[in-house]
Amino acid sequence: MRDKKDNATIDLPGFGPPPALEAPEPAPEPQRRARVRKAALKQVQLELLEPTDATGLPIWTRDAGLDLTGLPIWAPDN
Repeated sequence: MRDKKDNATIDLPGFGPPPALEAPEPAPEPQRRARVRKAALKQVQLELLEPTDATGLPIWTRDAGLDLTGLPIWAPDN
């Protein structure tokens, strides 16, 4: 059981300061290799098949075979 005072716990056997240890030999420094930089690929602007507006969306053009919603206009079968 632990006492309410922390300094009283040190008086118990086994809770004293640790015995002094010999200083271990320092580890040898790891060999560092020079970092090779990967060359970045040059970015190229792709040309789109259709002309675009300022937002990058294709410019809307009126098609005779489509209505204003973009659905096909069905011709009568006469």
